[in-house]
Amino acid sequence: MAIIKPNNNTISAITALPAGVGGKVLQVVSANKTNSFTTTSTAFSDVTGLSVSITPSSSSNKILIIVTLYMSAEALPLQAKLFRGEGTELQFVQDYAVASNNYATGSSVNMSILDTPSTTSATTYKVQIASSNNGNNAKVNGRWDSGSADIGDSTITVMEIAG
Repeated sequence: MAIIKPNNNTISAITALPAGVGGKVLQVVSANKTNSFTTTSTAFSDVTGLSVSITPSSSSNKILIIVTLYMSAEALPLQAKLFRGEGTELQFVQDYAVASNNYATGSSVNMSILDTPSTTSATTYKVQIASSNNGNNAKVNGRWDSGSADIGDSTITVMEIAG
């Protein structure tokens, strides 16, 4: 039986998918938030440092957004939203996973969605959080009850996917 080995020169020369085949990652943009953000309002607020801008190369391409958000709250649920631009809400998450009477330890809130912005203009994706009870703390990257105690670094990553 003969063993056929691929020609490595041929494989390395591939620079694009055949026409009509999507799915190739064209670009990746990410933001890593290492400091904390706190709100006491039930109105959703932009989390500073958790936004990215990407300029799609084709209006038929899609954008995959992946968010890992470390949060703690004085009252449950933990609440977060993902937006495109200023007004397009893409996802809303409420997390009750933190054990009662131990909200301060926090939780990892994850969001992911495949968006079709249908544009070649710069597009911003951002995260917002809110307190579930007005006046109670909701905090990103730290324990709400102990100042700057770190519970994790939050990230938002966006990838342009060939359509």
